[in-house]
Parts: sequence; structure tokens; C-alpha cells
Amino acid sequence: MLDTHCRRYVQPIIGIGANFFLKLGFTANGVTILAMLIGVSSGIFTYLDYNYIGVLVLWLSGYLDAVDGTIARETNSSSAFGTIMDITFDRMVEASVIIGVASRYRELSYSAMLLSISIIITMTIFLTTGSLTDKKSEKSFYYQAGLAERTEGFIMFSLIILLKDKAEIMIYALTIMIIITILQRFLEARKIVK
Repeated sequence: MLDTHCRRYVQPIIGIGANFFLKLGFTANGVTILAMLIGVSSGIFTYLDYNYIGVLVLWLSGYLDAVDGTIARETNSSSAFGTIMDITFDRMVEASVIIGVASRYRELSYSAMLLSISIIITMTIFLTTGSLTDKKSEKSFYYQAGLAERTEGFIMFSLIILLKDKAEIMIYALTIMIIITILQRFLEARKIVK
């Protein structure tokens, strides 16, 4: 929801990052890889109980995840493989955070498993709909909006990491948000995919 409706407000800041990395000679795919490596470290820092660093690198990876797309569009270098890398690496970052939290706090393993399953289902609908529809967005595929997009996920992951005593409630809250997104995407897919 926030990604869809607020992108235009933060795009100037994303553009600054894109220009910076272009001056350093980075390609869009290079920034995608960097974003993934930094993002995966979030789960490691969380596991090691360096929670503030975990949250910081999570958000840095999210910022770079937006920068790579801007670089691809500005340099006319968008590619199908870049899209595959981007979507796959996003899930790797999310998985790292979930594994870091569940490994650090074993009592959260069940709720973390439910969260993981909800992410798998919503991404299945998202990717299947994107591949079966003729609609396109500014990205290289059809982007299905929903209640829980990347920014909402990062906000909730940050709360899960930082609010240890409320982490289980936050995990269930994010899972419910994703279930609502599953329903939104499923109903939209039914309308647009014949």
C-alpha cells in the first residue's frame, strides 16, 4: 500500500542514491546484489542480538532495492533476469529476518512458520498473476498492490526485531496483513486473468 501510494514522495531521495551509485560505476544488478547481501545480514545481526544494527541494515537494503530499479529505468537496462534477481533476493532478505528472529527466540518458531507460509502464498498469487496478465506497470511486470507491500513488511519486521516482548503479536499482525493481501490479490487476479 505504501509502496504504491507514496513512491512519488520518496522518489527524489531514491534518485539521489541512484545517481551516487551510477557515479561509482554500479549497474542496477550490482546494486540488487549489494542490497541482498546487506539485507541478509539483518537476520544475522538479529540472531546475534544486535537488533538496532539489524534494523538499520534492513532499511538500507530496502532503500537500495528501490535504487536498483531507478538505475535500471534511467539507464534503460531493465531486464527479465534483473526482475528475477530482485524478487528472489527480496524473499531471501525476508527469510533471513524470519530465520534470525526464530533462531534467536525459539518460542517464536510456530508464528514465524505461519508468517513464512503466508508470504509464500501471497507471492505465488503475485507472481502467477504477473505472468498471466497482459497488464504492465512501470516495473517490468504487472505489480499487484495490496495492504502488505515491502514497506509495511519492513515496518513490521522492525517492530518484531526491536519489540522482543511483543514480537509474537507483531508476527501475527503481519501475518494477518498478508492474509488480507492474499485475499485482495486473489480477488483482483480473478477479475483480470481470464
